[in-house]
Amino acid sequence: MPNVSTHPASKIVSRDTLARVRDEFAARGQKLVFTNGCFDLLHVGHVRYLQEARALGDALAVAVNGDASVRALKGPSRPVNGQDDRAEVLAALECVDYVVVYPETSETRMTGLLRAVRPQVYAKGGDYTPETLDAEERGALVEAGSEIRILPLVPGRSTTRILESANAGLTGSAGSPAERAPLNIGVLGSGKGSNFAAIAAAIDAGTVPAEVRIVISDFEDAGILNLARARGIRAEYVAPGRFKTKLEPEAEARVVELLREAGVELVVLAGYMRMVKAPLLEAFPERIINIHPSLLPKYPGLMAWKQAVEDGAAVTGCTVHYVDTGMDTGPIIAQKEVPVLPGDTAETLHARIQEAEHALYPAVVAKLARER
Repeated sequence: MPNVSTHPASKIVSRDTLARVRDEFAARGQKLVFTNGCFDLLHVGHVRYLQEARALGDALAVAVNGDASVRALKGPSRPVNGQDDRAEVLAALECVDYVVVYPETSETRMTGLLRAVRPQVYAKGGDYTPETLDAEERGALVEAGSEIRILPLVPGRSTTRILESANAGLTGSAGSPAERAPLNIGVLGSGKGSNFAAIAAAIDAGTVPAEVRIVISDFEDAGILNLARARGIRAEYVAPGRFKTKLEPEAEARVVELLREAGVELVVLAGYMRMVKAPLLEAFPERIINIHPSLLPKYPGLMAWKQAVEDGAAVTGCTVHYVDTGMDTGPIIAQKEVPVLPGDTAETLHARIQEAEHALYPAVVAKLARER
């Protein structure tokens, strides 16, 4: 049964207690719904989200990030409210049945908690997809057989926006926080531009809070430039010089100049077939991302889908990662699996990987835009 005590403190439990609660629910054929977050300044977006999560099962358990975890995620000025206060406020909500402060140990991820509790349903806000969840945590949910549900967010409602508006003395319509400016992105591409098109379409649909300020190519007749011009987006060709796998230093410096002129905050590589070198990496440290058609670190380099078929792989996929000095070696942000089907050729597999890319890349850009 859900925790029916009227005193909020009775709802705040340990990991072990929550694991026992889950087993009791399972024995009765009931579902424990689980979610997590910082919940620093509780607002209407939180409340509506938690109410919707509670409706997915018979009780709702909320893991609230401890103070050290919030600082690591949000910066040294957060949290505004300490973990004990945040836990008690959550516990006071009628839709919340159990609260656990995470982490209870020195763990840096929630993997251990998820493996202990094994919730029947795991809920997460709509700025995530199952593919952009932390890979270890997603693995723990898959092991537990948890149903993953992504719930829509309330537009314009977030603790970060509330704090920004308070600091700036701004409010939006009906007293809501002023809308944050979209993330300015610049796209580098060498080919047709299908990933650029997917991101642009998601921006048009309102699911990615970003604006493409410029598209740059190392091929004068690249399809991606035509797509950008058709959308009224600035499109620039930069002659690469004599090298085949990288730009000449002067050319890369010109790319940096163009990106800065456009006010770009995040550089998105979309089928860009050259290695990124010092001028770009130094100008945009940890602000350049790429999508690769395999589950890195497997099959780096060219024609990864062909490598997977020739290797007899049962599954491959795509990976979004930060760009560093190596070839497809930067830190992984998110991955999406694609099964290799019997009879697959390199061409048929590549086509399905591209479909996965067109879903994953916009989702990652949206996540980075909201978390900045």
